[in-house]
Parts: sequence; structure tokens; C-alpha cells
Amino acid sequence: MVGRRGTLFDGISFMRILIATQHLEIAGGVETYLRTAIPMLQDRGHDLAVLVGTRLSVGETIVDRARPLTVLSSVGKSTAATMAELCRWKPDLVYSQCSSDIELERAILDQFPALLFVHTYFGTCISGTKCQSYPTPTPCDRRFGFGCLVRYLPRRCGGRNPLKMVQLYRAQNRRLDNMLRYRRVLAGSKHMIEECAKHGVAVDRLTLAPLFPTQSRPDECSPSFRPRSDRVLFAGRIAENKGWRHLMQALPLAATRLGRRLTLVVAGDGPDRLALKAEGISRGIALKLLGWVAAERVQQEMRRADVLAIPSVWPEPFGLTGIEAGCVGLPSVGYAVGGIPDWLRNGDSGEAAPGNEPNPIQLADAFVRALRQDDSWQRLRAGAWRVAQEFSADKHMEILNRAFVQG
Repeated sequence: MVGRRGTLFDGISFMRILIATQHLEIAGGVETYLRTAIPMLQDRGHDLAVLVGTRLSVGETIVDRARPLTVLSSVGKSTAATMAELCRWKPDLVYSQCSSDIELERAILDQFPALLFVHTYFGTCISGTKCQSYPTPTPCDRRFGFGCLVRYLPRRCGGRNPLKMVQLYRAQNRRLDNMLRYRRVLAGSKHMIEECAKHGVAVDRLTLAPLFPTQSRPDECSPSFRPRSDRVLFAGRIAENKGWRHLMQALPLAATRLGRRLTLVVAGDGPDRLALKAEGISRGIALKLLGWVAAERVQQEMRRADVLAIPSVWPEPFGLTGIEAGCVGLPSVGYAVGGIPDWLRNGDSGEAAPGNEPNPIQLADAFVRALRQDDSWQRLRAGAWRVAQEFSADKHMEILNRAFVQG
């Protein structure tokens, strides 16, 4: 090995990589991913720096304080000043995570070779949700374009301010222009790969890099036999696009057909918490609201439940909670939307209802298929555990390193 940059050792390219993201503190799935990915990239010999678009935080961040690295911030700086700082650091490659600073992103693309990991619908949807709300919440498979402006307000794809709609449209159009300039675009699910291809990214510049659980690993052994608990777990944000209304309609239907009373355990919070509680009372659903709880408590609930409910009516880019559930042998029931079919496989790791036009009756059918026969439910438990093993950090890193080398 004659130098650090652009050299090969044992088939691995050691590079000076700038990770461009929005937040340093843990704000969501992107940061949770980076908190795991950064030390693994360091272990593979890469020299890293992080560029963030918000003020530096003293709380929990994506950087392991025991393994410091350079952290740069664009806050309060002009694009030119930030670029001058980046040029002094001299990255071989920029690994972008959908920064919200469109002008800075364009400047980076002008100056450095860059790869993009697409975590959500930046550049392919005005609101970024890829879901219309009227007359009922329904996933959208349209290609982003002028026609979206015509449908946005009538279909209630986002807010109701037409001026804001136009501003968002222009911003997303510029994000799409930027996305098409990356040397390589990576995504965690087949659905997101197809989304990028539909919007003009050349197939030979797309790389599928499945995501992985960051706070859990599959149990060492396939789940052992246990009796059913008649508990259904919903873990996540209580919001309209997560499909909780569909779940509240489906569960009583399923319970009646099964001849058993099902208890819904909700580990999470959100703007619709009180509405969910009221709906549960009105429908006579046995309901346990835990609020936001630590990951350890969520895993405990996963070990007690019979199925994980994933009733999302928007196309989840991946749906990592389902893999986390599979790690402990908990099968899932939900709609086949977005990236969910990558791991929710009918009759193997759970049961899915059609997702193109979500229907609570079909969702209830999926619950019945999963829970009617004890032996088939036990097989689903084993299948969920087996499928979860396909999604690992090591496999993701192998794909990522190859993508870095390909550039």
C-alpha cells in the first residue's frame, strides 16, 4: 500500500470520504443508519468527515465520541465558504444522505465525485409522502411532474396552501435535477430502486443496498414453540399515513372470524394518539397504549406479541421495524406497499394485503391467515426469523464498499 487515497489493499479501496447529511443529532432513521455505518466504514480503513446542515449538538449524535472524526457544519456560512472548507479537507468521494441545502448539494456535485443514498422521496414527490389523502389514503405511483400540481390540492397530497405547493414543487424539481447528476444512486429497497429508475436514473448507476436493523440482531436459534398470546403489536408513530384507522377497522373483523379477542399493544406516540384511543373504545378493542418506550421494551413486546401490524397506507421506503421484529421471530401483517414486500413475504415471514388500494377488509383477511392455524403461525415465526438474517450490516457494507470503488 503506497498511500491512503485511491489505493487498494486486499481488494478494498481506502478512501477519504465526506458524509453529507442534515443532522448531527439523532433525529430519525437516516441518523440511526449513520450512527452504525460510520464506525463500520472506519473499521474498513476509510478516513471520514461529516458535513451537517444544522447546528452542532451536545446530545446523542451520529458520531461515537470514543472514535472522533472531523465534523463540519454549513450553518451560517455561504455556499462558497463551505466549499472552501471542503476543498481544504480534500475528499476523494462524497456520500450524500439527501441534504436539504439544494445549492450546496449542486456545488458539491460540481466539485467532487458523489454517491447518493435515497432514504425517502426527495425529488420524486411534492410533499415527499408519495401518498394522496382524498378520498381515502392511497399510495401514489405517479412520475413526478407538472401533473402533480394539478392533483396536489384536490387529492390532498400535502398542505392546502397553493403558494407553498409551488415552492415545494420547484424545490423538488431541483432535487431531482441534482439526483440525476450523482455518479451512483443507492437505495435500501427494490421499490426505491424502481422509483429512481422511473425518474430517469440510469439502471447501471443504481445499486440496491438493503438496510439492516441497527439495534438488534437475529436470535441465534429459530424461535422455539410457544402458545399464542392474542396480542397484536403496533410500533411506531401514530399518524394517518401509518394506517392506524385501517388497523382499528380490521382487528374487530379478524377477531370475530377467529373467535378470539385480540389485544392491540401500541408502542409509540404521535398526533393521532387520542383519536386512536377513542376509536379503540368505540369499537370495543382491548387496547394498551405504552407511549414512546425504549428499544429494549419494544423488543420485549415483540417477544410477547403474535404478530406485528404494519398497516401503512403510504409506500414505506423500507419499513425497518418489520426486520427488527423478525429478529425475534415475530411475523408481520400489513399492506404490500413500498419497500415492505422486500421482507414481508406472504406465507413465509408474514401475511400481506394488496397495497395499491388499501382496504381494511383485506387487511383483516391477512390477520386471519396469519393467526387462524397454530402450526402455520409457528411456521411464520420461523420464516420471519430466517428472512431477517438476509438483512445485515456486514452485507450492506460489502455493497457500499463496492459502490465506492465503482464511483
